[in-house]
Amino acid sequence: MCTDRSAAIGHPARQGGITLVELIVFIVIVGVGIAGILAVMNVTVRSSADPVAHKQMVALAEAILEEVMAKDYTPNATYPEPAANTCPDRSLADDVDDYANCNGTASIPGTEPLGASALLGFLADYRAQVTVEAPAALEGVTMKRITVTVTGPGGRAFALTAYKADY
Repeated sequence: MCTDRSAAIGHPARQGGITLVELIVFIVIVGVGIAGILAVMNVTVRSSADPVAHKQMVALAEAILEEVMAKDYTPNATYPEPAANTCPDRSLADDVDDYANCNGTASIPGTEPLGASALLGFLADYRAQVTVEAPAALEGVTMKRITVTVTGPGGRAFALTAYKADY
């Protein structure tokens, strides 16, 4: 005895599932969603190195500014003034003004930090420029304004400024 009524009438049983059109629509929707997620991930991964480059610029600027600030305010006769557009031998520099020419065409390569026993190749794309402005009275105290500008990969720049007082 037949218990399936549709088979008893002569109609085949209807099968459940999805049609080809539904399957294609599903694949297109999932494909568009995955493409959107990959596009967001691509932007995220591409810009993930930017914080590292910025942190390297900040660290290099801080190191060079600290080096300059540790020097005397007044020029000493022990180290001759460097020629125009040439950076001094930083290990011999004895006052702030010795760094005044490290701007423009002359700059401090990131691969040559003071005190390093080996060249730091990973900083090859970084350059630092030091600007020492003429003494000016600031609230009654004579000071020199020192600005260290580090240029990193892609031409991005970061600057730190400090004042050195004559006391």
